[in-house]
Amino acid sequence: MVKIFIPLSADEKNFSSAQSLIKGGIFMHKDNEEIIDVEFCEVFIKENPKKILMVVTSAAEFKNGHKTGVWFEEFAIPYLEFLKQNYIITVASPNGGCAPIDTKSENLFEDIKWEKAKIALNDTVPINTVDFTAYDALVLPGGHGPIIDLYKNEDLGKIINDFNKRHKLIAAICHGPAGLLSAKKDGVPFVNGRKMTAFTNEEEIIAKMDGIIPFFQEDAFKEAGAEFIEANPGIVNIVEDDNLITAQNYQSSKEFAKTIVKYLDRA
Repeated sequence: MVKIFIPLSADEKNFSSAQSLIKGGIFMHKDNEEIIDVEFCEVFIKENPKKILMVVTSAAEFKNGHKTGVWFEEFAIPYLEFLKQNYIITVASPNGGCAPIDTKSENLFEDIKWEKAKIALNDTVPINTVDFTAYDALVLPGGHGPIIDLYKNEDLGKIINDFNKRHKLIAAICHGPAGLLSAKKDGVPFVNGRKMTAFTNEEEIIAKMDGIIPFFQEDAFKEAGAEFIEANPGIVNIVEDDNLITAQNYQSSKEFAKTIVKYLDRA
């Protein structure tokens, strides 16, 4: 004879119904042992889960043929944390379809550990088909791809302006912040006057990308009037400015995800 635990929602009607069902008959365990005791435990599920729009690059290479794409960690860690929080997630890109992953950000162990994230990147929706007014947060992962396509994407610019107008969360990490450059209102850049960070000039040089990238993000943000806040290369750095959260590098991925969740818990 065995004792079992049955998880239920906190709904009183369901709880009562389940009690009646168990008491009304003899239930058997899979090993054909009669169940003599049943204990109920409540499971609380958020009635209105947050909706997250993640926008990634469609760019797979620079003009000189140098390969790039999404930096996998910067997408996978937040994505999996959002799943853990039972958020509803849509992954979009300029072209839709399979988003390229920078091969330098992959390894076999992470491919296994982050399998769900890779599946999501294999089937993104075109950004111009998304009803962005239905979302609570916009998240822009990095990889060098965004400084090829997202920084000038008009659809993304419209989304950022709408989110800012409705005071919804806008978050970006590493090269994802390049997408923020797509947004202007009355000719004024969205980042003007905002505290923020991104992959720095020094980090580009250390990564030996300074001769490949079309522009330095740090310089572009300063020229656009942002208050750029940098840490030493490779150091975790998260900058919060009202409804804007930015992270400097892939080393900041875990803290970036946690900061987004904390913000949405307060919202």
